[in-house]
Amino acid sequence: MNYPNLFSPLDLGHVTLPNRILMGSMHTGLEDKASDFDKLAVYFAERARGGVGLMVTGGIAPSIQGWLKPFGGRLSMPWHKARHRKLTHAVHAEGGRICMQILHAGRYGYHPLSVAPSKIKSPITPFTPRTLSSRGVERTIADFVRCATLARDAGYDGIEVMGSEGYLINQFIAERTNQRNDVWGGDAIRRMRFAIEIVRRTREAVGRDFIIIYRLSMLDLVEGGQDWSEIVTLAKAIEAAGASIINTGIGWHEARVPTIVTSVPRGGFAWVTKKLKGEIAIPLVTTNRINMPDVAERILADGQADMVSMARPLLADSQWPRKAAAGNAERINTCIACNQACLDHVFQNRRASCLVNPRACHETELKIEPATHRKRIAVVGAGPAGLACATTLAERGHSVTLIDQANEIGGQFNYAKQIPGKEEFHETLRYFRHRLIDTQVEVQLQKVADVALLQAVDYDEVVIATGVSPRTVSFPGSDDPRVLNYLDVLAKQRTVGARVAIIGAGGIGFDVAEFLVENPPSPATNVVRWTREWGVDMSLAQRSGLQLARPEAPSREVWLLQRSEGRPGARLNKTTGWVHRATLKAKHVIMFGGVRYDRFDDFGLHVTVEGKSQILPVDHVVICAGQEPRRQLADELIAAGIKVHIIGGADVAAELDAKRAISQGTRLACTL
Repeated sequence: MNYPNLFSPLDLGHVTLPNRILMGSMHTGLEDKASDFDKLAVYFAERARGGVGLMVTGGIAPSIQGWLKPFGGRLSMPWHKARHRKLTHAVHAEGGRICMQILHAGRYGYHPLSVAPSKIKSPITPFTPRTLSSRGVERTIADFVRCATLARDAGYDGIEVMGSEGYLINQFIAERTNQRNDVWGGDAIRRMRFAIEIVRRTREAVGRDFIIIYRLSMLDLVEGGQDWSEIVTLAKAIEAAGASIINTGIGWHEARVPTIVTSVPRGGFAWVTKKLKGEIAIPLVTTNRINMPDVAERILADGQADMVSMARPLLADSQWPRKAAAGNAERINTCIACNQACLDHVFQNRRASCLVNPRACHETELKIEPATHRKRIAVVGAGPAGLACATTLAERGHSVTLIDQANEIGGQFNYAKQIPGKEEFHETLRYFRHRLIDTQVEVQLQKVADVALLQAVDYDEVVIATGVSPRTVSFPGSDDPRVLNYLDVLAKQRTVGARVAIIGAGGIGFDVAEFLVENPPSPATNVVRWTREWGVDMSLAQRSGLQLARPEAPSREVWLLQRSEGRPGARLNKTTGWVHRATLKAKHVIMFGGVRYDRFDDFGLHVTVEGKSQILPVDHVVICAGQEPRRQLADELIAAGIKVHIIGGADVAAELDAKRAISQGTRLACTL
């Protein structure tokens, strides 16, 4: 058997799960409107068909006060059950099992009706919560129980009680957010009572043949959180109260330690779950940055957990379990933990999707169906847009030729994969290499496409995905050989001195800065190094698992500059930008906004910042000031009367955007 531990059954008493794969909870944005539940049903059914052992929905509030946002997903009234039955029927029809997560946002609620154990505002919302009275606490427990019974009536196989990530239950447990001095607070035992009563009363209400997962915060990563002895005490009490499974929760949303971004090592928190093994008898689930079968199998084989939770990896590839079981792990479309189309979308009140799989959460609209008329199509450019377009076209039955002047596929991904913490980009290229073979795309590398070549073959359609070129910046001395662009550094491996100025503080500028200051291999490849850099105490002797961060010394002295006013990196993605800024700050990178570039000479780069002239004593300057679309071939084809489709960076090059490129390529391919 491939991955024998991963695909061994798990007996929960009243039900046996076929494998150890839990599709973890993740909000998609489809939970919030009754009209979207048909789409949500298709989304879950596809993943049930993919072979996942058990899945959990995105968070559903048990009351209006528990909303994540106004009119968010809620199950508190009998008439709400009908929409949820669509999900359970769809999953059961595919032989799957599904639990509903009950999530009360507490002070994380983005609305004025939010409540909490104490009147303490969250740093991530503008609303100050109302303190729950003793009667209010009892009503809230009753809300959880009612929600669970409604979920059972709607056909769910169980529920997950969200007790981690800083939501309401976690707020009761932590001294940081619970300053009560009654039966619900005042010491650790009383702070735990809220969680225990929810599980105990829920079990009494739903009976024994219903799964109750409790999501336990095992590592708060914020000041004023739990210590390890309290976590063990709570876990034992939750087991005694009737939980079937305990799932691992890592970090509060306000924590300043990253927990799920791509720079976190694979399986980077399984050691936390292992520490609880032996303390309780019910199965333990570990989570975070488990994206490939070998990682999951190693965790289970090492006895770190009984089950592994994956949310985003099943966004990226709904057939992940089936591919793994069949020994086809190399064909898994791997989650790269970029957050750009999933969490970033959710925080923008947009429907979630996936950078590497734009069909995720859009299954009913973005259908890959056989073509009615087989065409001969050329795709010029083997970057993300071209790869997505070519393979989707071929999957639909078209005859596709993919042409690129480089000696390997990947385009800009070949530069991104060199950035410390972005090693996962190798996986996307591995996936596409196999997908090109499986869909029988004819690949022509090291070949320059021109009008004559494309006219000679008489293609029915031509798709231009030729990407971008670095934008130049002109100032006195910019023609000096020590002034480079990012391709000189990442593609041509030009030697760079010990002191470097980077012009341009967008995504590429930050990437190049990390490339220049990090000592290879990056901490993303080593859990011990990574936890030391971010101040995570692996012994858990410190409360909340926090200790003094000890970043490694930078390999170079770097200045990161931008012409526009304001803080460099302010436009980076919401859920990952702060990690990049914190990383460079820890490496002593100096960042300036509002910079005028005066000249470069033997003394260094002369700049004016806020009206004051200064000299940065650098050996090299690296230009990362944006890109220009490479559209010459497209323009020549149009002039020759040939209809073309332009996608990716060749279409819009304002900032490198693989999410848009892959989506655009896929969507075009579904229409030709």
